[in-house]
Formats: sequence, C-alpha cells, structure tokens
Amino acid sequence: MKNLGKELKEFIMRGNVVDLAIGVVIGGAFGAITTSLVNDIIMPFISLITGGVDFSQWKWILKAGELNEAGELVGQVSVNYGNLISVILNFIIIALVLFCVVKAVNKLKKPAEEPAEEPAPAGPTTEELLGEIRDLLKEGK
Repeated sequence: MKNLGKELKEFIMRGNVVDLAIGVVIGGAFGAITTSLVNDIIMPFISLITGGVDFSQWKWILKAGELNEAGELVGQVSVNYGNLISVILNFIIIALVLFCVVKAVNKLKKPAEEPAEEPAPAGPTTEELLGEIRDLLKEGK
C-alpha cells in the first residue's frame, strides 16, 4: 500500500500532470469569458444583422403536443435543428475569437533570437581526399 501511495505522489508531482490540471482550470475560466463574449457582445450584433432571428427556436414538429392545466406544452416530439444551427454558429464565432486571441498573444511574444548558424568547418575536398588515397597507395607499393 505504501508503494501505491508513493507511486501516486510521483505521478501527481510530474510536471505534465500539474500543467494539465492548471490548463484545465484556466481553460474553464477562459471558456466562461469566451461564452460571455459570444452571447453578450457578438450575438446581439448577429441578431441585429439577421433581423432578430432566433435560430434556436426552429424545429420540425413530428407530433403536436397539448397544453396542460399549467399552460405548459407536453407530449410534443420535434427535431430541433435550429438549436444545432445556433450551436454551430456559436462554435464558429468562438473559434474565430480564439484564433484572434492566439494571434494577438503570438504577436506580443518577442521572437527568440536564433543563434546564427556557423558554417561547417571546411574539410578536405574530394580531389584532396583522392590525392591522399593515391599517395598512400603509391607508398604501399
């Protein structure tokens, strides 16, 4: 049992696991920011452009429902394709926003100066090597 605890501690303390945990937490927080940006800032402009169309309400009714005493619709069966359209639009907008954010962050980062490549030391040419081989063969005779 002690070995299991020791192995678990070693696993958790690895850099990758800690980095992944931090990434998940920050990703969740960033997800809330991007969702708010899309829903509260961008979607009102999209709604204005499309004349207030709410795609999420589009559906194909397979079976009509009935109103109960509380005024709620029950028993309706429908294919909610408008919700799919809305989710796809949200995805495209979020992807565009994230692309712009990553592009801006990359511009802020200073490019690391790459060390200048030093030319390879000049070695003997093929002719020089062949001449040395010739001379060694002459001495060997």
